[in-house]
Amino acid sequence: MIKTEDIKKRPPQAQVDALKAVGTATISATLARMGVRNSHMSGPVTHNEGKVAAGPALTLQFMPQRGDLFEDGEYTDPEKQLHRHVLYHVQEGDFVVVDARADMSSGVFGDMMLTYFKGRRGSGVVIDGCIRDYPNVKELDLPIWVRGVTPNYHVQTNIMPFAVNVPVACGNVTVIPGDIIVADDDGVVVVPVAMADDVIEKATEHHDWEAFSKERLLEGGSLQRYYPLHDDARGEYEEWQKKKSGKPD
Repeated sequence: MIKTEDIKKRPPQAQVDALKAVGTATISATLARMGVRNSHMSGPVTHNEGKVAAGPALTLQFMPQRGDLFEDGEYTDPEKQLHRHVLYHVQEGDFVVVDARADMSSGVFGDMMLTYFKGRRGSGVVIDGCIRDYPNVKELDLPIWVRGVTPNYHVQTNIMPFAVNVPVACGNVTVIPGDIIVADDDGVVVVPVAMADDVIEKATEHHDWEAFSKERLLEGGSLQRYYPLHDDARGEYEEWQKKKSGKPD
């Protein structure tokens, strides 16, 4: 089992905040047009509706249990509990991403571990698998995206934590430590850091014209004219932008 160092560099907070503001649906569509066809983690869903979270990824990888690699005596020495070690790295705003192999019988974290995470002021947790102690976890009011819940602890059945802060596949999406994770009620998306500025620029423009189009559609405007924004309506959109920003003509 592998313990690694913390991620070397975190993205600027302004970059994270900008992605959080545009939302997962716009980010997913923008990345698709930029060549990343699927940035959405399939499987984990919100277990605290209305929460929106974003932050750099800290990763935890699980593997199938194997006798020569797994010692079923973790609770005699807590430091052998590798799933603790990803939490040791948490800084304010970090997003913990767990590849738990879509296993539905092992609870990766319970209320004590997640209480610690909340105390470290992490932004959110996504697990391609389950958590446990859910009645207590609900009281923590954390942004959490998981496949489900179970009363079992993390190594009770078929999987074992194997590595911290290595590339993982979560919900069938590759996640590199330090990638920016954005999550809301639509799900969880992964933004490669090198593409983040371009995504922000393109997604913000898309987000803005959608806000304009939504206003016009609510007023009974033409779907053909306003969604997607037709070239004939672009001047109207630009005037709307000026009024919104308070800039003079």
